[in-house]
This record gives sequence, structure tokens and C-alpha cells, in this order.
Amino acid sequence: MQSYRKELWFNVPQRRQTLDITQEVEDALRESGVQEGLLLVNAMHITASVYINDAESGLYQDMETWLEKLAPHEPISQYHHNGYEDNADAHLKRSVMGREVVVAVTEGKLDFGPWERIHYFEFDGGRKKRALIKIIGE
Repeated sequence: MQSYRKELWFNVPQRRQTLDITQEVEDALRESGVQEGLLLVNAMHITASVYINDAESGLYQDMETWLEKLAPHEPISQYHHNGYEDNADAHLKRSVMGREVVVAVTEGKLDFGPWERIHYFEFDGGRKKRALIKIIGE
């Protein structure tokens, strides 16, 4: 059994943005040499998520709209967490979207269904952020 670790760094200038990181994850899988195993990708910040879904701009917009209805950014006074920062909504959005994804690796490839892509969703951008890739297998 072998393991491989890589960090992906992002500079997300907007407060919220979705990035399709599938290609970067596939590159890391190739670098690892793992042919059969499991691949984990997780956001290393508590105001971001990693998820699997379709890479389609309308869906990105729908997710943004839906999450903003669940946990609107403003008014910031509605949240107890806000004080030092104004990102309580980002923490709540991350709780809904989750922290990580795990994907099976088969014959050196991500074992995906149709249209599945890996996304990094930033809820409180404006500074450097990162995601961790951890691959274990043979």
C-alpha cells in the first residue's frame, strides 16, 4: 500500500466562487501512481467545501442562490458568530455542503458516473485557500 499527499492552492478574489478542480485531482492521481484505491479531497478551510456534481454554469448559479436563501450573508447582525469577521454565513454554507469527497480509483482513473466532476466551493474568498488531496492504494 502506498500513499500520496498534495495540496492545491487557490487565490479566489470573489467572496464566493465555484472552481472545477477535476483536472488538478486527475493530475495528482497520475503523479501518485496509484492504480487501485481511494482518493480523498477536502477543503482545508472552514469556510469552503469540496463536492461532486455536474460542471454547468446554471447549476453553479442555482447552488449559489439556494445557499444564499438558506444562510444569507446580510444582514450580518443576524449571526452571533459575526463580530471579528462577517463570515458566519460561510460557516453555515460549509456545514450544508460538506467538507470532503472520497472517490474510488480503478485502473488509475477516478471511478466516476456520468457528468461527475469535483468542485471547490469558496464561501469567504479574498485570500489564498487550499484543498488537500490524499490518495491511498496500490
